[in-house]
Amino acid sequence: MTGLLSDDVAVETRLEAHRRELTAYCYRMLGSAFDAEDAVQEVMIRAWRGIDRFDGRSSLRSWLYRIATNVCFDALKGAKRRALPLDMSPTASPPVQSSLGSPLAEQTWVGPVPDDRVLAPTGDPAEHAVARESVRLAFVAALQHLPARQRAVLILREVLRWHADEVAELLGTSVVAVNSALQRAKATLAARDLTASGQAPDVTDPEHAALLERYVRAFEAYDITALVALLHEDATQSMPPYALWLRGPVDIGRWFLGPGAECRGSRIVPVRANGTIGHAQYRPSGPGGRHEPWAIHLLEVSGGRISSITSFLGGADLFELFGLPAQLA
Repeated sequence: MTGLLSDDVAVETRLEAHRRELTAYCYRMLGSAFDAEDAVQEVMIRAWRGIDRFDGRSSLRSWLYRIATNVCFDALKGAKRRALPLDMSPTASPPVQSSLGSPLAEQTWVGPVPDDRVLAPTGDPAEHAVARESVRLAFVAALQHLPARQRAVLILREVLRWHADEVAELLGTSVVAVNSALQRAKATLAARDLTASGQAPDVTDPEHAALLERYVRAFEAYDITALVALLHEDATQSMPPYALWLRGPVDIGRWFLGPGAECRGSRIVPVRANGTIGHAQYRPSGPGGRHEPWAIHLLEVSGGRISSITSFLGGADLFELFGLPAQLA
């Protein structure tokens, strides 16, 4: 065992120092915060067990990324691609229905992630902006369209700024193969047009901040007229784990006043998710009028209006991930 890593406490400290960035990497690879946390735990176990074999020829960080990449490749073998509801059908949104239908398995969907699990709290503003964009929901969903090795190459080269020879060494391949994989991955993402549905709100932008405030105010008052007035004419709404999705203010408004009417009286708590401000919705469904966890909303904006609402319906486990209380009085 090397001298720098000979003390158990020092080993644990040095491994844990990389947990956040490894979680971000695994989240981009796997599309699930829960799977990412499981993957990083496996990385830590493998690293701890194999620390005697770490010879220092590469950095500890590079060694951990090699382990993380292998863990993610193992997890992705035979797994179906995670997606968002709009990716489930190539056609236009279905008409407003009387119910959501049957939920699909959690493994079907790309899920949200708390910022504090994947983004450093401080750092260079330019690097932080890149990191925020790299965990944007639309970007992570688009990554899932790439084969696992292309996904890893693109993240390592374009997000983490590794050199091609470093990625080649990690993957046990050539620089030529890495550059070819990167070119194919970038072409696939370009075809996805990540700007089509808008952009994640930037709370430092006064216009975006005011728009989010109006959204929360209208939702809590359940003023659907005011809410749909904030929507882009092509706005979409989706509600994983259900495949149903809606397009346009008219259908979205009808949904809120019909099957979605049980959300009346909800309370909203802001959360930091996927590099932006999200909204945790507590619905008045508990005993004695208590508000219980219902959904995490992530919005995108375009042209000064809301262009996309993705509401991740979930219970205590999802809210616990974000460090939120199990109920509101």
